[in-house]
Amino acid sequence: MESTMNTTVQALAPQFAAFLAAGFGAGLAVLGGAYGIGKLAAAAMEGSARQPTAAGDIRTSMIIAAALIEGVTLFAIVVCVLLAIKA
Repeated sequence: MESTMNTTVQALAPQFAAFLAAGFGAGLAVLGGAYGIGKLAAAAMEGSARQPTAAGDIRTSMIIAAALIEGVTLFAIVVCVLLAIKA
């Protein structure tokens, strides 16, 4: 009975490792994206406070940069999901 259980665990170990790695990768991608957008928003708020006349240009640049960060984060999550499905 125990040898059958060990064989099952050994057979599932690569899949478990792939799912665990995909989960960690997706989590790190989301954390990195959130940190980047947070830093971006903080810098934009500081810039708008220092130069109120340039607030519109700063906001436009911030939205474009945030969209690019979100795009890279989404791409990383899709890659993690594809790697998990392939395993």
